[in-house]
Amino acid sequence: MHGLGNDFVVIDARQHPFSVTVAGTCALADRHTGVGFDQLIIVEPPQDPGANAFMRIRNADGGEVSACGNATRCVARLLAEEGAVDEITIETGAGLLRARPADRDTQRYTVDMGPARDAWQDIPLAEDCDTDHLPLALGPLSDPVAVNVGNPHAVFFTDDADAIPLEELGPKLEHDPLFPERANIGVAQIIDRGALRLRVWERGAGLTLACGTGACAAAVAAHRRGLTARQVQVRLDGGTLDIEWLDNGHVAMTGPTAISFSGTFDDALIAAARTAA
Repeated sequence: MHGLGNDFVVIDARQHPFSVTVAGTCALADRHTGVGFDQLIIVEPPQDPGANAFMRIRNADGGEVSACGNATRCVARLLAEEGAVDEITIETGAGLLRARPADRDTQRYTVDMGPARDAWQDIPLAEDCDTDHLPLALGPLSDPVAVNVGNPHAVFFTDDADAIPLEELGPKLEHDPLFPERANIGVAQIIDRGALRLRVWERGAGLTLACGTGACAAAVAAHRRGLTARQVQVRLDGGTLDIEWLDNGHVAMTGPTAISFSGTFDDALIAAARTAA
């Protein structure tokens, strides 16, 4: 599946548990000898009785993360297609996320991504900093805003997002000592009060066509700087997401989902993925 080109392999492990190592995830993620994806999504039985399922997320580098907005929409669609459900509750490492079809469109979903956090220890940062103005700069980028929307983001503002060599700067900024858990790096260009352009270097996945939590973080960061309204269109390489920073502090994200194909792994690939050291 994919959300605006941010692509996933989604495994239903509710009836049959699925385990995979870090190296095994990398083997599956290889776009030449495996399947290829930005994230591996494993749908498991929920631990919370109020949830429909638990969503486990592994980046292409094998690391496990707590949140992925585009994947949440995709999993919500799969769960909704199993029955007439007005609201789907998905348990994640970042908490319970609630989703629903948008405007009766069965391919577009709205997800409440939970609260946007801005305290330095909640990002988390290595030291006490003003999260509206991080002491971080590299090349043409400086003075970012830090936001946690289930995972850490640093959002830089620029006059031309497409002119930034993000594939060069992103890996260095992701691993800056200021971020003990690394960070997703966004470069945002304000179009007007209701729209911005965004490109994202995603930790563990690299330059991505779309990042749902990154879009949420950029919208929150832009409003915190007084640059946009609370509701904004975020235009990514793969398409547009509608983001609203609600009055209760939560962030609502609306966007499309798509199913590319369904199938089964070759037994040899699965065996390698489970045993790779």
